[in-house]
Amino acid sequence: MPDPLPAHAGPFALGTFDAGSGAFPGLVTGARVLDLSDRVTSVRALVEDWDTWLPRLHELAESVPAVEGTWHDLAGLRVLIPVEPGQILQSGANYRKHVVDLVAAEKESVHGATPEEARADAERMMDERIRSGVPYVFLGSPRAMCGPYDDIVLPELGEQHDWELELALVIGKPGRNIAVEEALDHVAAYTICNDLTTRDRLYRPDLKAIGTDWFTAKNADTFLPTGPFLVPAAFVGDPDDLRITLRHNGVVRQDESTKDMIFGIPRLIAYVSTTTTLRPGDLLLTGSPAGNGAHWGVFLKPGDVVEAGITGLGHQRNTVRSHS
Repeated sequence: MPDPLPAHAGPFALGTFDAGSGAFPGLVTGARVLDLSDRVTSVRALVEDWDTWLPRLHELAESVPAVEGTWHDLAGLRVLIPVEPGQILQSGANYRKHVVDLVAAEKESVHGATPEEARADAERMMDERIRSGVPYVFLGSPRAMCGPYDDIVLPELGEQHDWELELALVIGKPGRNIAVEEALDHVAAYTICNDLTTRDRLYRPDLKAIGTDWFTAKNADTFLPTGPFLVPAAFVGDPDDLRITLRHNGVVRQDESTKDMIFGIPRLIAYVSTTTTLRPGDLLLTGSPAGNGAHWGVFLKPGDVVEAGITGLGHQRNTVRSHS
């Protein structure tokens, strides 16, 4: 467990932990964790009955230290993936500055535009996308997940292994064709995900007409560090006003507000729910801001350390190692 202990908003958070004898759901209050396994089987089970459990969790947190049960020091626990998700829905190209940078670079290199022309065109494209476009969403694999302090293991194939820090939300209320105005009512909690990508495996030269290979580029084992906690939505404040910060070997690479999202969380939820029924436990990643490795011309190597945090949600610290 890193030091200092990661901070979270509100009087409590939820997580999944291991004290050496197996995983258990826990209520985090400050630097202590109450084992909830005598009350519920998993954090996923809590989320699936969120309206019932949320007031109970408030009561437990308000009764500390009188609550009976097994308590642990957070510093002595292994912090696991906070919740076993249903679907993992991932938003691409959803931060304005990030997409403008990409589009402008292409217009300069491919079309010969001046930097000023390229950026102005890209800004106009983003304005139009916000007015009349829709989000870009794809599915991820739960097998790619790892804990917030686990090692990132680089796959054998590929060299351009990149970071993409993202705000993620957990659905707590089912719905289909959800109205934008009602979308936030379906959010139980928020957490942190780092959606890693092997850039040089993203495009298939043997299948150019098909294009990107999201499965291969994004779903290697340990390529989705998640957590440390689920922080109830009521404690987070405005999810469109959180700071996302990532350091690579101590150097700040991403530092942006969620205000820069092209499609905010209500529009993302509404859009996704036109295709699939959202159910409690589903995880929706909201996109990553500018500053990934491709932007800097720097990619992950064995021995690197990635430290990441989002306002009120705690932080992650992952060491990178080789597959061998």
